[in-house]
Amino acid sequence: MIELGYALSSEEHPPNDLVAYARRAEEAGFDFAMISDHFHPWTDQQGQSPFVWGVLGAIAHTTERLKVGTGVTCPIIRVHPAVVAHAAATVAAMMSDRFMLGLGTGENLNEHVLGDAWPAPDLRLEMLEEAIDVIEQLWRGEQTTHRGKHFTVEGARIYTLPERLPPILVAAKGEKAAALAAKHDGLVGTAPDKDLLQRFAGAGGKGKPTYGMLHVCWAADDATAKRIARKWWPNSAVPGELSVELPLPKHFEQAAELIDEEDVAKTFTCSADPEAHLKAIRTYIEAGYDHVYVHQVGPDQEEFFRFYEREVLPKLR
Repeated sequence: MIELGYALSSEEHPPNDLVAYARRAEEAGFDFAMISDHFHPWTDQQGQSPFVWGVLGAIAHTTERLKVGTGVTCPIIRVHPAVVAHAAATVAAMMSDRFMLGLGTGENLNEHVLGDAWPAPDLRLEMLEEAIDVIEQLWRGEQTTHRGKHFTVEGARIYTLPERLPPILVAAKGEKAAALAAKHDGLVGTAPDKDLLQRFAGAGGKGKPTYGMLHVCWAADDATAKRIARKWWPNSAVPGELSVELPLPKHFEQAAELIDEEDVAKTFTCSADPEAHLKAIRTYIEAGYDHVYVHQVGPDQEEFFRFYEREVLPKLR
């Protein structure tokens, strides 16, 4: 059965609001939430980017049923995988089988901030594979020394561990990343790409959970939804590899000058019609996702929750 989730957009909302939205998502009937882990927002207009691990600690104590994952954390440059292992183990201990660690190769937007070079895509994936190995070693709760190609750990031990370790989900767009995800506990994707999910299944991921992120903008009418979407999330229409290569929010702002409302509306659902939202969700289900999480673009989250409570969630179930 499909599970429907809610995207906690750290780029758009301050930390206390994110905590409140997690609780509201639980009340509305969402099964899980995924929270973005950024140092910068995509654009200055979005205007936020709190430290995800502090927010997760608060969410752990304001929700009871909601499963929560990072969507996704990059453990290869800005934050050492040993630190990610420590942080994730603590959150998992607080959430008691409700936490999932989503990992990916990140974006230059967030990873350049300490002055490190931004590696080529194949090297980032190689680093991610080693980073996951470091995390899994530390999660054994034993004194660990790791001297690898990209990371070093000397005599480290994590003492606070959950009773059961959280699953590791890997973000994937291409074949090699899908194969890495298949080695672990699940895949996170951002498009209804049936071929990607088939590659994941063929590499050993068959039967493992798949999480697809869906951007939407609900508003009172479609024209308003398109206007809000263009104002708050124009980065969805930034083409090609720019989304992982551009280093600063102002560069996304500059790229967005070439993008209009219709360009953004082509990249995700901007509508007040519940059938449009249901159709978008079903597109992900038909591609093979068994978990779909919905990102409501813009400041009006409460009306979105009410809309999904009345018009969308009951029809999916």
